Amino acid sequence: MIPVLLVLALGHAALDEETGIRRWLHLRGELAGARARIEALRGEIDRLRGEAQRLEEDDFATERAIREELGFARPGQTVLRLRGASASSHRIP
Repeated sequence: MIPVLLVLALGHAALDEETGIRRWLHLRGELAGARARIEALRGEIDRLRGEAQRLEEDDFATERAIREELGFARPGQTVLRLRGASASSHRIP
């Protein structure tokens, strides 16, 4: 009798889409994706913290960021705007 109950329980776990093994595998995949996204966001936070620190400590970095954002140039420099280019692709060195 116990082996029959065990087989029925395993069959139910394998076939039940709401609470069974399939659901567990799906949730496990979602968890892995969420963890990867968290790591990516942590990297982005670190990058932004570094950028904020540079902007606070380095006057040239602040000036450069302002020029990039507004599209300004220093005297003697030329700003080139390329059609379809993203904001990060036309940085001024």
